[in-house]
Amino acid sequence: MEENKDAIFDDTAYGRSRVSGNTELEQYYETVRGLNTEAFWNVANDIEPWEPHTLSSVMHWDFEKIRPQLLRAADLVSPADAGRRVLVLMNKKRAHIRAACGMLFSGLQITRPGEFTSAHRHVASALRFIMEGKKGYTVVNGNHITLAPRDFVITPNGTWHEHGVEEDGETCIWQDGLDIPMANAFEANDFAVLKEGERQERTMPTNYSPNTWGGSGVILADQEWSQPYSPLFKFTWERTYEALVNAAKVNDGSPYDGILMEYRNPATGGPVMMTMGAAMQMLRPGEHTKAHKHTGSIMYQCAKGKGYSIIDGKRYDWKEKDIFCVPSWTWHEHCNLSDSDDACLFQFNDLPTIKKLGYFQEKAYTDNNGFQKIN
Repeated sequence: MEENKDAIFDDTAYGRSRVSGNTELEQYYETVRGLNTEAFWNVANDIEPWEPHTLSSVMHWDFEKIRPQLLRAADLVSPADAGRRVLVLMNKKRAHIRAACGMLFSGLQITRPGEFTSAHRHVASALRFIMEGKKGYTVVNGNHITLAPRDFVITPNGTWHEHGVEEDGETCIWQDGLDIPMANAFEANDFAVLKEGERQERTMPTNYSPNTWGGSGVILADQEWSQPYSPLFKFTWERTYEALVNAAKVNDGSPYDGILMEYRNPATGGPVMMTMGAAMQMLRPGEHTKAHKHTGSIMYQCAKGKGYSIIDGKRYDWKEKDIFCVPSWTWHEHCNLSDSDDACLFQFNDLPTIKKLGYFQEKAYTDNNGFQKIN
């Protein structure tokens, strides 16, 4: 069977809805709507587009502008009253579901020395990318884990978790990433919290998870893991960056993403959590990737260096700690502005969900040698 190439993007083509209206049909539509039904041919072309299309805006959040407001929030609201003291990153077109991009939630959380959040759990999966501070920690199902800038940490769905900063530490800020909009769309989300003043029992030695499972492919022979998420809850920046540098020595990388390395579950090789994935990519000095687009939403944070991305024909400059998003099926390319040092972009995404459902598609930009024209 052969696809009708002439029909591409033409809503008057055979097979598309092309019913013309008249008085009798309008009366018919009014009747069926009174029965809580709708004529499919009136909505078909909208809900079955020729190509995927996003419902999100491209967004860029300048950390230097947001940071003072985080510090102000720390003066105004306590973690005990707020639950979690977070500024939510809002997408202009997804504000009604509190999404930063697609079905992904993101926010910036601030915690002062001696403060901690209540221990809680929820169906939504969560992750953190640490931006600044000293002696921060998280406790995940009894695992006490220390945090440092540029570390990547997961708190999988259904796990008890809490976060804090030691008394002798420094104020910590990190990006939260969750699939709350996705869990809510499936009408499956929930929330539970321990009683006030009650803390998780720390059942494992400090940093048991990263020290047991973070051996760069070497795992203790007597360890078994049966959960659907990664047993490694923290991926340190030092090991991540070392892996990128070593990979860049012997690999050309992707023409669209540079040196892209995914955070993986060491027990299975799969994504770190069931619904969300994460990765770190390195752009070598002066590197400018070609443009492509794919289904799936991505939240980016600049972990190192400075550069810009061209997203849907518009340039967005970024520097360390800035955050931006690439909505599903949106042309994008990245450029490192330095000729002497690399730049690194952290990302989290919904690709595990997209791929498991069979929704993943990808397309390369073929005009102008693969680079977009800036609008």
